[in-house]
Amino acid sequence: MYNAEDFMPKRKNDLIGDIALASLRDTKLADNQYDILMAQIKEFEDELNENEEIALQLASFGQSVLMNVTEIGYHNPSLMFFYGYVNGQWSQLVQHVSQLSFLITVVPKSDPNRPARRIGFIPESETPHED
Repeated sequence: MYNAEDFMPKRKNDLIGDIALASLRDTKLADNQYDILMAQIKEFEDELNENEEIALQLASFGQSVLMNVTEIGYHNPSLMFFYGYVNGQWSQLVQHVSQLSFLITVVPKSDPNRPARRIGFIPESETPHED
């Protein structure tokens, strides 16, 4: 007697053919953009000294806005969240992944008595922390 499994395609280690499931990731989702952005920012921060912090120059508002970003998060399928300070005020920018456009720049650290801030990356399920 034959079993239904005898007629099913064989899978190698739960892979579809030789393609790993990881390669089937939807690159248009916010989590993928978050990973790319995280890698770029970490690489940029590695070049900073102890008296420098990273800031994002935003150009989406008809004017230029400098945001000292403290944390970045996302929500799939398409939203990115930037938390930090604009003109000393705690701020949050919500942006669609198709509209991401900013300049990563260096600024002097905001408080000379504290260590330089680095951007934290928060998973989708957590909330930001105000300094």
